[in-house]
Amino acid sequence: MRPVLGIDIGGSGIKGALVDLEKGEFCTDRLRIPTPEKSTPAKVAQVVARIVNSFAAEHDLGDDPVGITIPAVVTHGRTRSAANIDKSWIDAEAEQIFADKLGRRVVLVNDADAAGMAEVQYGAAKGHPGLVIVTTLGTGIGSALIYRGLLVPNTELGHLEIDGRDAESHASAGVKTNEGLKYSEYVPRLQRYYSHLESLFWPDLIVVGGGISRSHHKFLPKLELKTPIIPAELRNRAGIIGAAWLAVDAQSHPDPLG
Repeated sequence: MRPVLGIDIGGSGIKGALVDLEKGEFCTDRLRIPTPEKSTPAKVAQVVARIVNSFAAEHDLGDDPVGITIPAVVTHGRTRSAANIDKSWIDAEAEQIFADKLGRRVVLVNDADAAGMAEVQYGAAKGHPGLVIVTTLGTGIGSALIYRGLLVPNTELGHLEIDGRDAESHASAGVKTNEGLKYSEYVPRLQRYYSHLESLFWPDLIVVGGGISRSHHKFLPKLELKTPIIPAELRNRAGIIGAAWLAVDAQSHPDPLG
């Protein structure tokens, strides 16, 4: 199987790599270009085109689709929200914008959904037969809900209201950094969040990603849950790998609503 290009759009950088989907690994170095300061659809699409053209100059991309993640709710190719990118993405025909700019098929997905699928297909939850929730602790809290390998997209579980406030405004890794919290102060916030998540969904496994997961030994063992909770394995590679996987999967399972 030919490697597939995955691209991960973040608030500070746009990254791409070719992915071997049999192994779930990069088969090229990752190319990163800073996200434009004014991250409008047109400017971001220009950067994505630079990345695609760079890989196309050295590799045969064939007519395979490009998988692209974005920090936004994505329904039927349209971005419905905008986290850490310009607000002009809200209600933009984003997938078509990228397709027109690149001159090739594009599959656009929420960034946390891509990371979650990568962990289920290749990472910490590989082959898990039940209900898996993958959370990414970063500036906010991203989430992916996956049941028996099937993704329920755009869950946005970081925005659950807990104790009268948006969960990620109290429990994200960004909040820990901004407030200078010690782990002894941060763990109770995570306990409240994950206990609430558990009581609503009763998952079989929770996977925790995001940069802070590198220090998982400092907080995961201190959480008291009925559900096993483990660190992600793919970390900052998950978005690109998941984007490539979902791009190919979309060809076999096209969106019936367009």
